[in-house]
Amino acid sequence: MGQLLRVTLVAAGLYCSAAFGFTLSTTCPPGFELERGGCFLRSLYRQYDSLQSAGVGGLKSGLPALREGFTPQQIDLGRYLFFDPLLSADHSLSCASCHQPQLGFADGRARSAGVGGELLERSAPSLWNVAFQRRLFWDARADSLEAQMQGPLYDPREMATTPASLLEALRASAAYRALFATAFPGTDTIVLASVYTALAAFESSLISLNSRYDLYAHGAAGALSDREKEGLNVFRSFVARCAECHTPPLFSNQQLAVIGVPEADGAPLDPGAQRATGDASLRGAFRVPSLRNVALTAPYMHAGNFATLRAAVAFYNGGRGHAVPAGEQLNIHWHIWNPRLSDEEVDRLVDFLGALSDQSFMPQVPAQLPSGLPPVHNRPEAAAGSQGE
Repeated sequence: MGQLLRVTLVAAGLYCSAAFGFTLSTTCPPGFELERGGCFLRSLYRQYDSLQSAGVGGLKSGLPALREGFTPQQIDLGRYLFFDPLLSADHSLSCASCHQPQLGFADGRARSAGVGGELLERSAPSLWNVAFQRRLFWDARADSLEAQMQGPLYDPREMATTPASLLEALRASAAYRALFATAFPGTDTIVLASVYTALAAFESSLISLNSRYDLYAHGAAGALSDREKEGLNVFRSFVARCAECHTPPLFSNQQLAVIGVPEADGAPLDPGAQRATGDASLRGAFRVPSLRNVALTAPYMHAGNFATLRAAVAFYNGGRGHAVPAGEQLNIHWHIWNPRLSDEEVDRLVDFLGALSDQSFMPQVPAQLPSGLPPVHNRPEAAAGSQGE
């Protein structure tokens, strides 16, 4: 009788709201429109043909393909899961512990920390515009959001849960059972595939394409200051060559690159993609990150190698391979050379990068969670000292 009542209420769209006080949104997040039951991005960049853009870093370049078409309910369920520490073994961490909204969906740490505060090898990259990325992790070892999220969920040094424990915890929550039934109608129980889909749906809604740079790119000439325009010209120039790897409008070409970054505090060289692929030519190679909201995500590089944005920019001006440790023979990317920019040009580049900040589509942090646990979306111990300030 109880199961029959549940099925009836789910069919009527009343089960979760009537019984447990949690409802899932029926509208798409900002920037998306409901079409054929799913949420699809609306952006002026979609009117541009990437193949016909004028020059490297052309303002009228189009966007790469992205993950879209998730239902509003799946996106909203993913929002609850993203902030819920129920997903970690000791209920101390959520996805948002390392991807904090107020820090550009990074965590402000040179090296992220898992359960018990254990430091990891690398920093947490920003999740803004992650829906466009074809490869995930610094070493590009995952090819989908669903594959990527299983790394931190099940790594004993990170969130340290197991597939069985995760399902047991979620299935023990009547509220979550109701929400999953709403977001995935026709399913009798919570399954891992639905968990991964919901989280991927939410992460795919984190779109940042409304910065002052974007206003300028779409024709608002006054959106950038004179100094920022000078920085944009340096950025796109064949002297600095920034745009050849950090290609607008995503500000990443999504490739792997060996740039010869020095490890922090004399640490051993991180082999990067070599470890993931076994390819010796990719020793020290890392995925080219997007520069969207880069002013919010210090410290920089794969292990917080640089405390400030200016220091990160100045590194590229230091000369090809100048920081490669003795005894290492790295295949430095051919775009890394000796631009010999002036201090003023470096400063203008930093000015321009600040114009890429946009968090106008920031999702709302849930005030309460279906698990009954308090939402976790920060790490108080990640103090500004990790940013070198």
